[in-house]
Amino acid sequence: MNQASAVRPRYSSVELVQWAKHLLVAAGLDPQMSLVVAQTLVEGDLLGHDTHGLALLPGYLKDVEAGGMTREGDYRVVSAKPAAQLWDGMRLPGPWLIERGLDVLIPAAREMGVASLAIKRSHHIACLAVYLMRAAREGFLMVLASSDPNVASVAPFGGTRAVFTPNPIAMGFPCSRGDVLIDISASITTNGMSNRKAAAGETFAEEWLLDAQGLPTNDPAVFNQKPPGTILPIGGLSYGHKGFGLGLMVEALTGGLSGFGRADPKEGWGATINITLYDPDAFGGKKDFLRQMDQLADSCLDNPPRPGVSKVRLPGHAGLAARAEQLASGVRLHPSLLPALAPFADRFGLAAPAPLNA
Repeated sequence: MNQASAVRPRYSSVELVQWAKHLLVAAGLDPQMSLVVAQTLVEGDLLGHDTHGLALLPGYLKDVEAGGMTREGDYRVVSAKPAAQLWDGMRLPGPWLIERGLDVLIPAAREMGVASLAIKRSHHIACLAVYLMRAAREGFLMVLASSDPNVASVAPFGGTRAVFTPNPIAMGFPCSRGDVLIDISASITTNGMSNRKAAAGETFAEEWLLDAQGLPTNDPAVFNQKPPGTILPIGGLSYGHKGFGLGLMVEALTGGLSGFGRADPKEGWGATINITLYDPDAFGGKKDFLRQMDQLADSCLDNPPRPGVSKVRLPGHAGLAARAEQLASGVRLHPSLLPALAPFADRFGLAAPAPLNA
């Protein structure tokens, strides 16, 4: 944690979940769905992904009230084969849809070795790493990809007009030295971080963006240009073809396999999703899976660090350590969060939890 975060007030994660749930219910969302969404958002903050935790709640509340997020009901099964399904998410809450998807995929993957689900017309799904934890605990390797065909902020490599979202892709798997949670995107940074810095009048430390003319910049204010600037793909100006390729992979897994994406009319903030679970016992076996992954983990974690680095970490380990610490001592919230939620809290008569260290 940096010095600025060290002085932030801490809050009970249990109380934050209940508060977020009550705000969502007051806005009109089904109570059980509200609980799942609230738990997922707080887990994002616990893992340190504070642009994809409760920071998303103001937008979710606005969409619930405006009808952009479906308040109740169920998904529709469009097609179903033994190891593959397609659902129409009916614009229901993304976290609820993914948890229901895992309920279906876990037994299917145990039986058939691999099980995959595509979901079209989901609402936003928040922090991808949160879902990886459940799959890894169950002993699965999980791949999760998401795109939003309603939004574009990333240009193809060599271009200047946005085509993609940051297009996150995540993989989680068990490991004896701590489960590995890889949660990355095809772009150098995210919409959430860009929006946060733009609102605060801040710039990035490096030139991760392009202005409307295709010139590199670190100023997220370029998104207010007409036409707007864009986020660079992973690899930046020199090797952005790699991020471009990764973005196309995500589009194929999501919009391509679901049959719903950028070729269709826009419906509002949301997601198209692909979830696949692999059971190691259907391949070389869990024992040999762990033998291989543990050897790699040892080679990485015991690797001599370069100057300025205290130690090598595996993806997700810092987040899991932050989660354990914040579960025990309280969650540090970004300073912009409570002011953003204050209008909803005041209108619904639901005061924020008191800080633990007040």
